[in-house]
Amino acid sequence: MFKTPQEIAMTFVLRPATPADAATILRFIRELAAYERAENEVEATEETIRQSIFGKDAVTHALICEKDGKAAGFAVWFYNYSTWQGRNGLYLEDLYVTPEFRGSGAGKLILRRLAEIAVEKGCGRFEWSVLDWNEPAIRVYKSIGAEPQDEWIRYRLAGQALLDFASGKTEAALA
Repeated sequence: MFKTPQEIAMTFVLRPATPADAATILRFIRELAAYERAENEVEATEETIRQSIFGKDAVTHALICEKDGKAAGFAVWFYNYSTWQGRNGLYLEDLYVTPEFRGSGAGKLILRRLAEIAVEKGCGRFEWSVLDWNEPAIRVYKSIGAEPQDEWIRYRLAGQALLDFASGKTEAALA
């Protein structure tokens, strides 16, 4: 039977994450990494999560989704900036719903809350990335009116490449 957004919202509780949620967030990160076939890439610990999300200089935010007191999912986001719009955007780093609660509307509820936050904060955009093979997520995103940005290619510097470039080693090798 089809549930309205209001009925879904009544069955789940969304709340800001607290430092006490660090272990839950780490569990969700590990589950998400396993789903994305990258579990060996997780370096996060409960302590790094507490510092990076809840620490004094944190710029990251997290939301926990619960049903009957049981954590069902989470989202982690931060504000970015659009020079073309001249205002902030909201960037969703991760959204995860445990398998038990997939298809329940929890993911769309989390997305809707983040859209509300983006509107409340005057953001011009709400963006995220998705792996090209993640068809279930892509279907959800399309169903809410999100559109892929196929003309943009995401680049990343990480690990040794980041260290080498920051220290100037990469440019010396290219000279």
